[in-house]
Amino acid sequence: MPVLVITGTGTEVGKTVTTAAVAAVAVASGQSVAVLKPAQTGIGPDERGDADEVARLAGTVTTLELARYPEPLAPTTAARRAALAPVRPQEVAEAAAKLATEHDLVLVEGAGGLLVRFDDDGGTLADAARLLDAPVLVVASAGLGTLNTTELTAHELRRRGLDFVGIVIGSWPNDADLASRCNLADLPTVADGPLLGAVPAGAGACTPADFRAGAQTWLAPLLGGTWDASAFASAYAP
Repeated sequence: MPVLVITGTGTEVGKTVTTAAVAAVAVASGQSVAVLKPAQTGIGPDERGDADEVARLAGTVTTLELARYPEPLAPTTAARRAALAPVRPQEVAEAAAKLATEHDLVLVEGAGGLLVRFDDDGGTLADAARLLDAPVLVVASAGLGTLNTTELTAHELRRRGLDFVGIVIGSWPNDADLASRCNLADLPTVADGPLLGAVPAGAGACTPADFRAGAQTWLAPLLGGTWDASAFASAYAP
């Protein structure tokens, strides 16, 4: 998969740290990796963005932002309020395709969820994935409420004819509650797709060396790691 699109079931579910884990594993295996952030919102021109954080954690990766908007809003709203040009799906696809000619793996990290709008025409990350014919990895939260948002996201991916790779839990709690433990079995069922990893809560605060050492154990073999979904679910069985 030369291009992998990474979306979430919403905001603050662990997309960036999951993207960093996928990148770290790929870099460790000898692959050249690029990380594309189509629209970065909520930070100023001199602040570090999500792609910079991926590079800090994962190691030597190429990073590219297409647009940056100061207010922490959906990209189309943030662009309009800042009187700046929006990002359009075609631009995302073209940038990712170019990076793919120069790298073994390109990770495209979205903003918010799958259908968050890039522009006033309704363009979304899903449209960019369709133009790229790229598989989509969904990052979900662990606890109560995640089943609905994950099922909706997986359903929409299939409705659009996109390749739904599976789910990674972006922040597995240190003290998992009953809902989180039950969701290990229920998430693959409602989404009709595999659980491909669980990134520990707070992983982004690790030193880069510790993050890179741990990343392989957080992701399943399909993503280059050694994480075993069955063993993990059994360990946390309610």
